[in-house]
Amino acid sequence: MIPPEIEDYRDEHWCRENARQIETAFEAERFVERVGFAACLADARRPGPSLYVAVCGRRDAVMPRTVQKDPEASLAWTLKDEILGRGHIYYAKLARKKTMFLAPRMIPYFYAIWGVRRAEESTRLSGPAQKLLRVLRREWEIASADLRTDSGVTDRATFNRALDELQAAMIVIPSQVVYAPKFTYIWTLAVGRFPDALRRRAARDVAVREIARCFLATAGLTIPGELARVIGLSRPEAGRGNRALVAEGYAVSPSRGTYRLAGNFEDVPSVQRG
Repeated sequence: MIPPEIEDYRDEHWCRENARQIETAFEAERFVERVGFAACLADARRPGPSLYVAVCGRRDAVMPRTVQKDPEASLAWTLKDEILGRGHIYYAKLARKKTMFLAPRMIPYFYAIWGVRRAEESTRLSGPAQKLLRVLRREWEIASADLRTDSGVTDRATFNRALDELQAAMIVIPSQVVYAPKFTYIWTLAVGRFPDALRRRAARDVAVREIARCFLATAGLTIPGELARVIGLSRPEAGRGNRALVAEGYAVSPSRGTYRLAGNFEDVPSVQRG
């Protein structure tokens, strides 16, 4: 469904070619800053930029079943840990429980759509999530086991759901990974790492438009439902963001649900709908 010219464009911008593959945490951070947002360990079966695919340096990269013995999967996981510790790039499990990296410039737009403000916490967050949040606001940083004990949310499944909820609300993020004496994440408040970005306000329609712009800039073209799948928006809302880009002349729509960059891509063939 994607024209060859667009695949080549994505290879260049999403580091899906051997000459551009990611090898260091610094390169990974620059990659996220360029693309705006990216999945962590998603492979070629999921659309959008991905750190794992960029580490592999090929567009057909597929995550093996035994990831512990795969050098590319291991490197992507190690780079993720280093990025967490460096604290320059936002990382969390966001909409639909998808782990994503966000460049700081994109944080206000994602927060405008999925963030939960403090005044809304009592009505939008579950009881277990609120218990975890009270402990985090008191301790600021805390390991998973200590957070489970101090909050009283001792059931593992309930605890994990509450953590996922706080991450999706863009309130809590992992700040460090510790492997000894045992594996654990250190959790902290997102506003402590990214105070300026999380305090900026953006209207929802502006946020959707800017997220659509960010994706289209490195994708070159988006097919029906693709943007919605990448970031977890509904298809109608993703479509409104893309249509706003057409209205301002940033994009053109050669067929319903298909959008491509204007200007440099005037000669790129439109997608054939199946």
